[in-house]
Formats: sequence, structure tokens, C-alpha cells
Amino acid sequence: MTMIKSLDELKTLRDKYKSSVDMRSNENEENRIRIAVGMATCGIASGSRETINSIVEEVKAQGLSNVSVVQTGCLGYCYAEPVVEISMPGKEAVLYGNINAQKAKELIDRHIKKGEPITDWVIERSR
Repeated sequence: MTMIKSLDELKTLRDKYKSSVDMRSNENEENRIRIAVGMATCGIASGSRETINSIVEEVKAQGLSNVSVVQTGCLGYCYAEPVVEISMPGKEAVLYGNINAQKAKELIDRHIKKGEPITDWVIERSR
């Protein structure tokens, strides 16, 4: 590991990771799109780490500042892991199953950016 040798290096490092931390913040939650990824043992064993990392990377790449990406425990759909729930303000939450890293990128493009849920991947709509 490299040592930080100056305040400027520390500020640069802070700025590099700040957007990832802000993305996982719950501030102004009622006006933000919330993406929750099941990260219980069943999800992790099925690849949810890769899924959540892909989501975070794609949200950053698309410059989406109104999106929170959070981890959640088991949602009870172990057979469909990795599971991703998308909650958009004023709309019912949509629960997707079997979401790998590639599908996660498509979810960001189609559901988040274009507002088109991918019905073939939906396992449940709630609320």
C-alpha cells in the first residue's frame, strides 16, 4: 500500500471515492431512485457482489446523481439470486431476479434511464 504524503494527495483520494459514498447515502431518499441488491449469503454465493459493483460503476458512468445503491439482506427469493429491487419515486417497486453484472448494466439503461421495466426479468412488483 502506498503512503499518503501530502494533504493534496489525501484530498485527491477523497474526491475519487466521494461519489461512491454519496451514491450509498440515504439523504433525500424520497426524491431518489433506490436500487437495493440482496447481499445475504445466498446472494453473495450467486454473484451479487459483481452485480452491485456493476450497478455502481454504471450509475457513475452514466452520471446519475439521483440514484442510491444500497445493500439489503435476504429478500426471500434465494432461487432467483442475485436479486435487485428498483424503487422509483411515485411508482411501485419492481423486484428483478437472476441479475448478473451484464444484466445490471441493461437495467440501468432501460429501467432507470428510459423508465422501461424489463418484464421478462421481473419476479415481483410490490406496493
